[in-house]
Amino acid sequence: MKTLAFCRVLWYNVCMENREMQTSNTEEMVTISCAEYERLQQENAQLEAKSAKLEEAHARLEAKFAAREQEQAQVITSLTLQNEWLLEQLKLSKKKLFGRSSEQAEQMVMEQLSFTYNEAEAYVSGTKAAAEKPVAVKAHERKRQSGNVLDVVPEGTRTEVVEHRLPENELTCSACGSELVEIGKEVRRTLQMKPAEFWIREDVYYTYACKNCEQGTGEANIVKAAKEPALLPGSFASAEAVAYLAAQKFVMHSPLYRLEQEFNRQGLKLSRQTMANWLLNVSEKWLWPVYDVLHEQLCREPVLHADETTLQVLKEPGRSSTSKSYMWLYRTSGCAKQAIVLYEYQPTRKAEHAEAFLKGFSGWLHADGYQGYHRLPGNIRVVGCWAHARRKFDEALSTLPQERRKDSPVAMGECYCSRLFKLEQALAELTPEERYEKRLEQEKPVLDALLSWANEMQAKTAPKSALGKAIHYLLEQWPYLTRYLEDGRLELSNNRAERSMKPFVMGRKNWLFANTPGGAQASSVIYSLIETAKENGLDPYRYLLWLLQNAPQLSETDAAWAEKLLPANAQCHLVSKEGTSQRQHTAKRKQAVCCFLRH
Repeated sequence: MKTLAFCRVLWYNVCMENREMQTSNTEEMVTISCAEYERLQQENAQLEAKSAKLEEAHARLEAKFAAREQEQAQVITSLTLQNEWLLEQLKLSKKKLFGRSSEQAEQMVMEQLSFTYNEAEAYVSGTKAAAEKPVAVKAHERKRQSGNVLDVVPEGTRTEVVEHRLPENELTCSACGSELVEIGKEVRRTLQMKPAEFWIREDVYYTYACKNCEQGTGEANIVKAAKEPALLPGSFASAEAVAYLAAQKFVMHSPLYRLEQEFNRQGLKLSRQTMANWLLNVSEKWLWPVYDVLHEQLCREPVLHADETTLQVLKEPGRSSTSKSYMWLYRTSGCAKQAIVLYEYQPTRKAEHAEAFLKGFSGWLHADGYQGYHRLPGNIRVVGCWAHARRKFDEALSTLPQERRKDSPVAMGECYCSRLFKLEQALAELTPEERYEKRLEQEKPVLDALLSWANEMQAKTAPKSALGKAIHYLLEQWPYLTRYLEDGRLELSNNRAERSMKPFVMGRKNWLFANTPGGAQASSVIYSLIETAKENGLDPYRYLLWLLQNAPQLSETDAAWAEKLLPANAQCHLVSKEGTSQRQHTAKRKQAVCCFLRH
């Protein structure tokens, strides 16, 4: 019993000790868990801070990546646009080198022309315009020209007849021995040519004396034959030679060095320096006064055209030989009674040159889009050129593939411009008053529709594209382009000036440059008289020859000699001199140079 009781007490003690130990361990575990919790809380906070930093860094990387992608997209877009622009420029360059120079719309574009016009009218008025009624054209017959050049040679061309007959010893029949009799003939015509002839002319002026007076008084009465004034005193230049050289260089575009080579092949040692001096001196002494009179008459006209192009002058003081100089052109319009075409050399393209040349002029001036013309005084109203506007659309159209042209907005813009030219052709024979009324009736609706279309397309088109440049030019020049509606004497384009500038441009391709400013000025004067003569229906060589033959003698007796030698008066003077004593006096000389006259 005692043992059992002891065991029970012992078991109880053990259980109590065990309980105390569990309680102590529980308290210890609780104490450890709180500390660990605090530590874990700190670690969690640190991890959350790191996570926030990582998220922030990730956000920055994503933003940087998005910016990089956007930048790359912009670069790709820019390169794409640049590539398209370069392709446009390449196509434009190929067109300028190898393409057609005409600005007429292509056939597929012209097929849309009538539809475009009707659509344009509907855009303005809200109603569909009726199709144009067909116009009956009176049938006519065209005289067929002969294909033989010998039938259209100039009147007065000499015919040399060379007869080929049998010798007398062969006029016997080989069959019977009888005499042969002429029963017919066969004529073969050929065109004969030979190089330009040259010869020396000696003017011998004799001196006479009265022997009776000498015997009576001791002094003879001396009389000398009257001398004709020299073209260039001290020089062996003649009017025929200088006129021929001027025609060869400024009409046929043959440089002086080529003429020098040609003369050398014929045995004539005539240097280009000598020829250049002849042209310079003749221009200064005899052609400049005529040029000044033409200038005065030009500034009295109500409507003019102007244009300019580059020129290289090698020996210009204060400038390098590669600097660009300019040849300016001013001419009368189609409403002038007498056509005048004048060139002027200037070292720069500043508007002050045009202002100085047009001093005293008040009226309309046709020009291109060069801003210098828009800075002229208010009494000069600039009229824009629709040929330049259409050219922009034509260039843009040429940059597109063939299959995309028909339905492109570029074709629409060109159709509007071409419609204006087509309408203008029908008004060519009308009076200025009638043309003014018809333009307001027929062309103004097309202009209004074109303006609305251009404003709409501007917002959809890249500014640097070919179409964007065409639209920008159109809208920028719009006040000047529509100014032709204000007067029936005005023209739709400045093509008249560009056609007059073309001979100079063709000559420049051959002789390339001018040596000195004096040579450039002389060229401008000679070109002016030649082109003015051509515009008045005169042969340039014949006119220059007539002028240089008459100017030295006429200048000695008439202060207004330059006005009498204008191209407008040349034909009258040439006709009136035939049959006169002076004509007979120089008949042999004129006959000697007839080969020049037919060139």
